[in-house]
Amino acid sequence: MARQASTTTANSASSASSAASSAGSVTGSASAGNSSVPSISLASTNPTAVPLTAIVASQATTVTKPLPSTPAAGAQPTFIPGAPPLPDISTLAPSKYPPLDQPPPVDSPEVKEWIAEVARTGIVIPDISPTVDGGCPANAAAAADKNRCWWTCTGCTRSTDITSCPTAMDWGLTYDDGPGFYTPNLLEYLDSQKLKSTFFVVGSRVVQFPRTLQYEYMSQHQIAVHTWSHRPLTEQSNVQIIAELGWSRKVIKDVLGVTPNAMRPPFGDIDDRVRAISVAMGLTPVIWTRLSPQVTFDTDDFNIHNGQTSVYKVLQNWKNILGNVSTINTGFVVLEHDLFQESVEVATGYILPDALAHNPPFSIKPVSQCVGRSLSDAYIETNNNQTHPPALEAALAG
Repeated sequence: MARQASTTTANSASSASSAASSAGSVTGSASAGNSSVPSISLASTNPTAVPLTAIVASQATTVTKPLPSTPAAGAQPTFIPGAPPLPDISTLAPSKYPPLDQPPPVDSPEVKEWIAEVARTGIVIPDISPTVDGGCPANAAAAADKNRCWWTCTGCTRSTDITSCPTAMDWGLTYDDGPGFYTPNLLEYLDSQKLKSTFFVVGSRVVQFPRTLQYEYMSQHQIAVHTWSHRPLTEQSNVQIIAELGWSRKVIKDVLGVTPNAMRPPFGDIDDRVRAISVAMGLTPVIWTRLSPQVTFDTDDFNIHNGQTSVYKVLQNWKNILGNVSTINTGFVVLEHDLFQESVEVATGYILPDALAHNPPFSIKPVSQCVGRSLSDAYIETNNNQTHPPALEAALAG
């Protein structure tokens, strides 16, 4: 979910038709403001796609699909050498975690230990004051401070950040904010197309849907941290950031047996203070591709659900992204979501089929693999610290 960024038009990339799915134009209202868009040409769509006219904020809830299978406790992730067997989540007790979707308390024994963990690394946390609610307009001085390196307002990145894939035509596929009720629908489509993704998961959702997380992991998708309660991190104090990352990191390990070493800040809201804390906790920041303040690889699919955008505008954003792909010599990372029904429907019905029919073809993969690492390198316990050191080790060595 992007708080500040928008996407502008560039030259559309050429596309190829797909023998497996229909191709053609889709038309309709661009937004709740009744402005219209030209028909959008897609190289391919899913024959079973929900009609675009039905993908609206007020749409009726459709039946969710069950997980194709349920991993058993003790199952071995043979695709990651040295990974422990899956934990038994039948004993997972929500009462052992903070209240769902609320900022975690900062005085718990767990948070105190994570504070000490950060201190032991010796990484200096910059003395940067938290921002206030309201984004860039409400934080003019912070937005103008180049030393802060606030991505939201300036697009500033550091060497620790991943925002693209090195190789042209590589797409680091990502979905944020789940697991949710409709994540199995997305997983079914990804399975059918043999696609793997990175899922940036919210700790509160993991407590609700631990079996979905286990299925994602055992299906060889990359799992990464997206905080506990999805608050803008630059607005939080140091200890609040530690609590948000720590509890999400912990519940993922409790469910999978391994700890992710990547994170995505909600809304892409990161500055040097948030970066330093993330790296000190062993988490590499991953954002999404941004070419200018107005040109970001954000579909804005999240906002169909709340009525702030339309599915037609999301598809136009997607076509703009394709046009921008043709102007860069690297791969790219796109922001999408799996929390809501509407986002999953536009992904499985339209965006992914169109991407699969793209010519030249994309190489679609998790972020860890798009940057040249194995899935083993995505977790602290199984990472090859010598070949691909985690962010913490790299920072201390540098």
